[in-house]
Amino acid sequence: MKKPSLDQRRELGAFLSGQRAKLDPHDFGLPAGLRRTPGLRREEVAVLAGVSVSWYTWLEQGRDIQASSDTLARISSVLRLDAVEAAYLAALSSRGAPPVETGGTLSHGLRDLVNAIQPIPAYVRNTRFDILAWNNAAADMFVDYGSLLPHERNTLRLLFLYMPYRTLILDWEQMSRGMISAFRAARAQAQDRAPFDRLIAELNELSEEFRSWWPDTNVQGFDEGRKRLNHPIHGHVEFTYVALSPEGRPDLSLVTYIPRKAAYDSDS
Repeated sequence: MKKPSLDQRRELGAFLSGQRAKLDPHDFGLPAGLRRTPGLRREEVAVLAGVSVSWYTWLEQGRDIQASSDTLARISSVLRLDAVEAAYLAALSSRGAPPVETGGTLSHGLRDLVNAIQPIPAYVRNTRFDILAWNNAAADMFVDYGSLLPHERNTLRLLFLYMPYRTLILDWEQMSRGMISAFRAARAQAQDRAPFDRLIAELNELSEEFRSWWPDTNVQGFDEGRKRLNHPIHGHVEFTYVALSPEGRPDLSLVTYIPRKAAYDSDS
């Protein structure tokens, strides 16, 4: 099994430290007392996980050590990680599922399905959040993807560099931070991180908000949630989005936007 790179080990250490800081000592029957930093101490996590304090300290410091699947499961339990966070930890430790390939073309059937879902807005994206196929309803509701260059058809890039998104998407900051967290989780499991890192470098250079938020350690999935828009034609509309992966293509997601309600329409 391939060993984690130095960057992966550092990322893993920052993630562990960040998750540890979120925990309340009272929940573990530990005295809060006077603590220099919030959350649990390293030695407390080590004892609760059944590992030596020095070994866990080395893990957070990004040293070149290996953690077994069982040990990672115990650490995940102590840190109260959800399924996405636990998978992220395993991927950074090179103990997760096989990395996800991000290449490959779309089948004709999948393209036809996107169009058949009309009038429900729908598109297909890869794990880097590149938009690869879309229907007319999606183009009408979000952006005419066909008018953009291929490298511009990326949800994260649109959020931070395409100014109409700022007025289109209500709760823009919450949505953008959430998308960064989902992107971070996807990057950890990518076979080739270079396309992810090129986008990170571009956004770090061009977006002050992205540059400020990227160092965070939060991760989350992007499978179901709510999106609210203030559309220039359709008014205030709300969707439930659902992302599903086609059989045999974990690198792709079919994302559909199901209308929830319309606070007002274009005639009001």
